[in-house]
Amino acid sequence: MSSSEPQARPVKQANKRGAARLAAVQALYQMEVGGTALLETVAEYENFRLGSEIDGETYREADAGWFRDVVSGVVRSQTEIDPKIHASLPTDWPLSRIDTTLRAILRAGTYELSNRKDVPVAVIVSEYIDVAKAFYTGDEPGLVNAVLDRVARSVRAEKPGETRTARRGAAGGEPSA
Repeated sequence: MSSSEPQARPVKQANKRGAARLAAVQALYQMEVGGTALLETVAEYENFRLGSEIDGETYREADAGWFRDVVSGVVRSQTEIDPKIHASLPTDWPLSRIDTTLRAILRAGTYELSNRKDVPVAVIVSEYIDVAKAFYTGDEPGLVNAVLDRVARSVRAEKPGETRTARRGAAGGEPSA
């Protein structure tokens, strides 16, 4: 059942964590560009943006705890996060040369890869590629994929397409089918 006509790709609706990731990237951007403080920014998003309508734009309901964890985690761990990103970028692209929004995406993704071991690598990478697609139509989502893949290989034993269950079965000496 193949057709030579390109199929329209359905728009993927964000789940609550996906919406929290998108909001976290926006908040990190706002903090860097506007110089707003962590507590002030988190309070603004939780009280006025997450799940609210502003200027005719409806913000999706988001997992506020996840949002808070990502934003505060990036701020708290930025001195560990930035070198991991820098090491994963092409040598001629220092982190300071990366667009502010893209930098926020990479920081949030790197934070999760480093600190949220309960979430599979493939889920984190895919979610942040989707966040990048919300802002960019060029090569940026591919850069997010490449950089987060390199970060994942350096901070986790798990490979990007592999789940912890599959890895455990292979490494645990259980018979394979």
